[in-house]
Amino acid sequence: MTTCAERECSSRMRHMPIRRKITKPWIPTTIKTESHLIVAGLAGVVAGGLATAVQMLIWWLSATPVLETLLRDARLTAAIVLGRAVLTSVPAGRWDVLLIATFIHFALSVVYAAIAMLFVRRLSAMFAILIGAVYGLAIYGVNLHGLTAIFPWFSVSRGWVTMLVHVVFGITLAGACRFLSSAGGSRRSPSEN
Repeated sequence: MTTCAERECSSRMRHMPIRRKITKPWIPTTIKTESHLIVAGLAGVVAGGLATAVQMLIWWLSATPVLETLLRDARLTAAIVLGRAVLTSVPAGRWDVLLIATFIHFALSVVYAAIAMLFVRRLSAMFAILIGAVYGLAIYGVNLHGLTAIFPWFSVSRGWVTMLVHVVFGITLAGACRFLSSAGGSRRSPSEN
């Protein structure tokens, strides 16, 4: 037998909306702590540095003049800030061109790492590597096909070497983001390892 109070409580509960447990989204919408920004910075620098080293190695193995091609790419990158004049009228090894190109290269690497931090650190290691490779290909597409509408001089850098290096960048970036975020104290559930 139920009492009047129990029936009233039961009646109220039927009319209340059911509360569901809110789970974390698969892709978080924000980077939550300063440590995540530090991880993104480190991962971007590591991936950007390794990608440059791999690109230079591939140039050397394929008998492409390494220093000449590196300085050409530095001028292409610095022209984003300094303008088209740097493409032809500037000596190849000018320090300000190299400094600006290096800054742009690593700044973009850190931005791409901050974006990758939103999803890669929650993936399994193998899936993170796969997603990193796809992410690298997407960055290649944006940088060397999309942005050439604004900076057409980058079309000279298109090719299998640059595409492969972007894949290496994406894989390294995903691995570094995942490794550094776990080393920095971010907790993942056992199913995310």
